[in-house]
Amino acid sequence: MRAVQLPRYDATPTLAEVPEPTVTGPLDVVVRIGGAGVCRTDLHIIEGQWAEKSGVTLPYTLGHENAGWVHAIGDAVTNVAVGDPVILHPLATCGLCPACRLGDDVHCANARFPGIDSDGGYADLLKTNARAVVKLDHSLQPADVAALADAGLTAYHAARKAATALRPGQKVVVIGAGGLGHIGIQVLRALTPNEIIVVDRSWEALGLAEQLGAAHIVASDGSEVDAVRDLTGGEGAEAVLDFVGEGGAIEAGVGMLRRAGNYYVIGYGGELRVPTIDIISTEINFVGNLVGSYTDLAELMVLAAQGSVTLHTHKYPLAEYTRALDDLDKGEVRGRAILVP
Repeated sequence: MRAVQLPRYDATPTLAEVPEPTVTGPLDVVVRIGGAGVCRTDLHIIEGQWAEKSGVTLPYTLGHENAGWVHAIGDAVTNVAVGDPVILHPLATCGLCPACRLGDDVHCANARFPGIDSDGGYADLLKTNARAVVKLDHSLQPADVAALADAGLTAYHAARKAATALRPGQKVVVIGAGGLGHIGIQVLRALTPNEIIVVDRSWEALGLAEQLGAAHIVASDGSEVDAVRDLTGGEGAEAVLDFVGEGGAIEAGVGMLRRAGNYYVIGYGGELRVPTIDIISTEINFVGNLVGSYTDLAELMVLAAQGSVTLHTHKYPLAEYTRALDDLDKGEVRGRAILVP
């Protein structure tokens, strides 16, 4: 089968012929890929930023946002059948460790992360397990929702946390209305009655945010902190969801936060530098977000089937993976890029 593999770090991936994955265990599920999201994390992987953390042996197949149709199953799989459309939770978890027992499977002690530490979905077929597959509603197509498997799941995970803490009448700031942020805005609209303020440097992204339900849009031009302060009566917002995490977004975001507010870190690449006295004196909280649980993904698929959350996508044939990666790197992708085998 075809697979886009990374031969070495800081090198262009190659399209190779590799053996097809096969069922070897009772809970194995092999999926025929219908769509694989192209994520900025893939660019970081290619650059070598994940080399030590993932420990993966090169060459290996990229792609951690995947959806498709069940191709083959192990003898003990009962939740899906061959031919079912599915989206894949990014982690193939064990179900037996303490984290899994607590329903916190995103921190499974024995998880595999296809596309990060093992072969992913930039390919015709991908092997995962029964715990990772969520059956799709008949109204959803794999290529249309594939990026919800990680980007959407991460945005949902953070927005769900924020929604739990927010109260009616409070305000929430979303920094970045791009690939993750535009999903986060929709989730917040679906889960909370709160006033959403969106900050971005792109007027095109801000226009999309307004279409998706943002109450206020603010240009990131150096005056964004003052603008948000004005919109919040000088107090700042109760929650800030930072989908950028670099390039000055962190410093600005902290400046937009009110006393006892929650700062949700989703985007990454920069450094968080805050005097500890400022954290103590205002009792602000910084909350990290790493994808989400299987339950989060199942709930997100309910919102997708209802039409409450939709993805803006640009589809590319699998063979045009280099164009997809280049377009993403240059900032020319609106929403999410999807590879379709």
